[in-house]
Amino acid sequence: MGKSLKRKECGKGIRQRKDGLYSARYYTKDGERREKYFKSLPEAKNWLADTKYELRHRVITCNSDMSVDNWFDYWITNIICNLSPNCIRNYTERYKRNVQPLIGTMCMGDVKPMHCQIILNRMESTYAGSTIRQTYIAMGTMFKSAVMNDIIVKHPMNGVRYNKPVRAVDDIRYLSVEEQKRFLAVAKDSHNYRQYALLLETGLRTGELIGLTWDAINWKKRTLTVNKSLEYRHHFKYWRAGPPKTVKSYRTIPLTDTAYRILKSCYDERLTRKESPTLQQILEYTDRRTGRQMYFCMHDLVFVNYRTGEPIKNSSYDTHLYKLCEKAGIAPFGMHALRHTYATRAIERGMQPKVLQQLLGHASIKTTMDKYVHVSDDSMQNAVRLFEAADSEKKG
Repeated sequence: MGKSLKRKECGKGIRQRKDGLYSARYYTKDGERREKYFKSLPEAKNWLADTKYELRHRVITCNSDMSVDNWFDYWITNIICNLSPNCIRNYTERYKRNVQPLIGTMCMGDVKPMHCQIILNRMESTYAGSTIRQTYIAMGTMFKSAVMNDIIVKHPMNGVRYNKPVRAVDDIRYLSVEEQKRFLAVAKDSHNYRQYALLLETGLRTGELIGLTWDAINWKKRTLTVNKSLEYRHHFKYWRAGPPKTVKSYRTIPLTDTAYRILKSCYDERLTRKESPTLQQILEYTDRRTGRQMYFCMHDLVFVNYRTGEPIKNSSYDTHLYKLCEKAGIAPFGMHALRHTYATRAIERGMQPKVLQQLLGHASIKTTMDKYVHVSDDSMQNAVRLFEAADSEKKG
């Protein structure tokens, strides 16, 4: 045991130096010696106890000397691990592709705003504004967490900006009333018509549509409950079941007559459709609200490919949509545009924004109004005519 300058016992691994500072040291399993100096004996003892606990329970020692790579791995695995898989995947992809090559090996305490700015600047020529924004958010969130946990003192993103514009809200694709009519007329003879029409009647996300099972439909109450989703992971080539995007995404939607008829027609055909061996799988996932383990029976899917009997991938829907758009003579769009169109039609027909927020499963009304609700030229013309008519009646 080490001793103080007054020859008193300090405890194992601790001694007092001639300059008065207390030295605390320990050895890792690899034989590497770690040492730190403190002004008081209690500080040295606390540090040594915490460090030994971290080693014993395999908790990483986080400090400003650790590399950005090590902090990212710890942050993504232990701190934000409860975020949606898509969010985790986006953060990881942006880090691996854009952040890691430039600052991955740097010490956390050495990262400055100029390093972060260089990362964004180098993306300008080859990446879209939305991707640069994702990188900005990933870095900002990662370093903010480091500040909150006293890993670093200052946020290295302070003053960092990106210049490339992100696609404006009014550039987000949705169908006008005329485009919607033309699209549905062409889609009516296609094998995916019922899926497209159902999205336009419910505003479901694509993953919610793909993962829709019969137990989610209450025929008596004429409702559809959203409590899970399904996606195909192309990189790993497997289907992944999961909870809806957020807690607010859990919702029960009253069915329109059209939506009810669509689902009833699918139900009536369920025993005669082709089914592949893939539908025999039972997938596991964790319920976001309760933390309980849930089971997803693929055999109960409402929609499968009519030729192969396989679940239908998002990319397959998009490819098919592009062909239908070309046939209808309208600009191409993807599946999510149908959700945007549903929201726009709902507002045009007088639905209250707060109600629409619940139907779409948004946590914030701002998301509903800013991102999903669009005012078409036709609706503006109608509004002006109503305003003009009311003004004429007042004068009369």
